[in-house]
Amino acid sequence: MRPIELTIEDVAFGGKGVARDAGKAVFVPFTIDGERVTANVVREKKQFAEAEMVELIEPSQHRVVPDCSYFGQCGGCSYQHISYEHQLQLKAQQVEQAIRRIGRVSQPPMRPIIPSPLPYGYRNRITVHAQDNVVGFYRRDLHQLMDIARCPIAAPEVNDALAKLRSTRVRDGHYGLRANSGPRVFAQTNDAVAETLAQLIAETLTGDEKLLIDAFCGAGFFSKRLVPKFERVVGIDWDRFAIKAAQEDAGPKETYVAGDVAVELEHILADGGRLGSIAAALDLTSTALIVDPPAAGLSAETRRAILDSPPRTMIYVSCNPPTLARDIGELQRHFAVLAITPCDMFPQTAEIEVVAHLRGSP
Repeated sequence: MRPIELTIEDVAFGGKGVARDAGKAVFVPFTIDGERVTANVVREKKQFAEAEMVELIEPSQHRVVPDCSYFGQCGGCSYQHISYEHQLQLKAQQVEQAIRRIGRVSQPPMRPIIPSPLPYGYRNRITVHAQDNVVGFYRRDLHQLMDIARCPIAAPEVNDALAKLRSTRVRDGHYGLRANSGPRVFAQTNDAVAETLAQLIAETLTGDEKLLIDAFCGAGFFSKRLVPKFERVVGIDWDRFAIKAAQEDAGPKETYVAGDVAVELEHILADGGRLGSIAAALDLTSTALIVDPPAAGLSAETRRAILDSPPRTMIYVSCNPPTLARDIGELQRHFAVLAITPCDMFPQTAEIEVVAHLRGSP
């Protein structure tokens, strides 16, 4: 190991502080911009190095005491040592940097970050693992279980479920603990921020659109709330269980399709696909598209389908700013970026949710 003294200049997406040593970037976890530390270099690459802090020489004014006794060892949280106000500032900066550098948007139209009403106790579900009578989460950077009695970012109901699980003779395996009952399909983990996000999307839509296409719709979190604003709503998802849940209470204006998103989206945007005669009365200038893809972002095929037939309004919900920025970089061929709004769906962690509003043109 090589000990060095560093000044942390920034905090990168992912949560690690960034310093410079002889011109090379050095990433140091659990540090804050402005701090001076000594650190041991543990991995050295050609373009960058990774280090672990040994001593905090000059702490940041934004440093606080973590609420969790497992913090720093557990692989879940990265920011509990940072005041919540500064977490929000860092996340907003990280989103802007990604859109600027990766998406090649010279002046990203940033909107204020949406905070979480609950910095702790917000997660409506967690997954714990059990092995050899140990129940908990994996350690940071190690495939080794830590015994966890309580998770401070989980909702009280989830921690009650964890306590109940731990009180039993647990078999080895993985256990999903939830605050609410319901279909076990993808849903946002922070109820309060998810509702604010849905409201933001509803307010973003102009009211001129007649058709809503909700790609990666899950059980219809967005589309169900937006049905009254449209003549027709179509949801697409690969998860047939989520689509089945969406279909159970679907009204006459709703259609939900289980299938490959790129293929189904191409059919609908190009020729109406499964919309039948209603599609003939609609055109792309009266179509709104919501995409909420997994962390990998939009596939090349999905981007191509959208660019071949760009709808008037597109709202891109992302849990991964770098892949959002990559996709925006390509979508700019036929879309203008009107607004970028970060949402803190995951306080105390390095994760960020982002809503991008784009306007299409032929």
